[in-house]
This record gives sequence, structure tokens and C-alpha cells, in this order.
Amino acid sequence: MPSAQPRPRWWFLITPRWLAWHAFAVFAAWGMLWLGDWQFHRAMGGNALSWAYTFEWPLFSGFAVVFWAKTIRDEFRIRRGEIPRVNQDIAPEQVLPNSLGSMQLSTSTEIEPYDPELAAYNAYLSRLNSEVKDHGKWHGIR
Repeated sequence: MPSAQPRPRWWFLITPRWLAWHAFAVFAAWGMLWLGDWQFHRAMGGNALSWAYTFEWPLFSGFAVVFWAKTIRDEFRIRRGEIPRVNQDIAPEQVLPNSLGSMQLSTSTEIEPYDPELAAYNAYLSRLNSEVKDHGKWHGIR
């Protein structure tokens, strides 16, 4: 009995999940190109603002295509082991920068000494909060 041959590296690109993402990317790029064409026809009809959008929508479409290509490239790199998978058990210090990875919640029950400057600032914030609490009622916004 012949042994099963390993799948090619690109095989993940034709899984249902990836096919759905491909369809979305194609539809989004096509939609942005269609919007550019629509703005071009509006611009030709005399709407001067539409000239900017005529060139902006195809540019957005180009960004979407580049982003999609980089997403596929990154997935290939993950599968080759060049980039660690996000869902693997990775220690937080490997993912977060040192300044964030070493943060700890304070569990101390020490009472901080009274700070008159901080107390004055908190009183100021409390006064501001009470002043704006009903703001907007007098002119009918709420």
C-alpha cells in the first residue's frame, strides 16, 4: 500500500476558511474599483470633489491587495516556522516588550500618605464632573 504523500505547502490556501477570505478580498478590491469608476462618472458629470475620490478608491484597492499578499506571505512564514504562532503557549515576556511584560498588579495594602496637591486636584475633577453632569439638557440635546 503506498504511503500518503504530504500535502503541498500552499494547500491551506484552498481550505474553506481561506477560500472565504479570498472571496472577501476579491469582492472588496472589486468594490473599491467600482466605487472609483462611479466617482469618475460623477466627476465627468461636473462634481469636482469626485476627482479626488476617483483616484482615492483605486489606491485603497491597491492597499487591500498588498495587505492581502502580505497576509498570505506571513501565513507561509508561520507554517515554515519563521514566525511563532500566536495561539502557541508563549511566555508573555516573549510577546510583550520588557516594559509591558514585567508589569505586575499591586497587591500591597499600604495606605499612601496624604498628598494635599492630589486632594486638591481630585476636588477640582469632582467639581468639573458635577458641573457637566447635566450639560446638554438646557438646550435640548438629551
